[in-house]
Amino acid sequence: MSKVWFLTGTSKGFGRVWAEAALERGDRVAATARDVSTLDGLVDRYGDLVLPLTLDVTDKAAVDSAVAAAHAHFGRLDVIVNNAGYGLFAMIEEATEEQVRAQLETNLFGALWVTQAALPFLREQGSGHILQVSSIGGVHAFPIVGIYHASKWALEGFSQSLAQEVAGFGIKVTIIEPGGFDTDWRGPSATVAEPIAAYDDVRNAAIARFGQARPGDPQATGEAILKVVDADDPPLRLFLGSVPFQLIKPEYERRLAEWEAWNDVAVAAQGQEVTA
Repeated sequence: MSKVWFLTGTSKGFGRVWAEAALERGDRVAATARDVSTLDGLVDRYGDLVLPLTLDVTDKAAVDSAVAAAHAHFGRLDVIVNNAGYGLFAMIEEATEEQVRAQLETNLFGALWVTQAALPFLREQGSGHILQVSSIGGVHAFPIVGIYHASKWALEGFSQSLAQEVAGFGIKVTIIEPGGFDTDWRGPSATVAEPIAAYDDVRNAAIARFGQARPGDPQATGEAILKVVDADDPPLRLFLGSVPFQLIKPEYERRLAEWEAWNDVAVAAQGQEVTA
């Protein structure tokens, strides 16, 4: 049976690639974007398989309406993809209140509103799969993108809880954690804070590190996403690209070693003697 997708951020990048992968095999897609005209190419190519919807994910009422409209149009929802998001490049001290709130409104609250709007439909039909687009930055952290990390770590936290809450309803959750890909995440979609000169050395080192990684091809991710949504037992988390695992394995080894090294202090704080 073909699947029905509700996909945010479909104008370009991963959202566009995954929408095309789904449509190419005959699935139906409720494709959303802030500027619905960016979806004209999908409609021209795939016709009635596409339901184009204007959506700003920071507008909760608009999210509720869009999800309901997609369900009414197609009769069901099978795959919910929270892809809309962008990067904020700012040292923690540099980020303005407006920039921080805007980052969280899109990357965190936008995904939360879509998830909440979709859940009643998925529970009623006893099935569904929610894909939360996080990042390597959802499990690791680097200088200059701390607020972006905050948005993705929060997304990962509520999504892991969500997976446990909805498993009994037949609903699956997968957190997608891409590494660096050749999208415009660091380009036109990004926000850059006014720099503070004191951080220039840290900033330049971080930018140089970002530039060393060879970006992946977004087009190559479509097949991987289809395998995930077709799996009987999909993973809670999935890296995209070869870099994330190379970074995370030693990072988690360091975390475990540090926790173990300080475990006597941790146990003593509970008021109990350390036992072998």
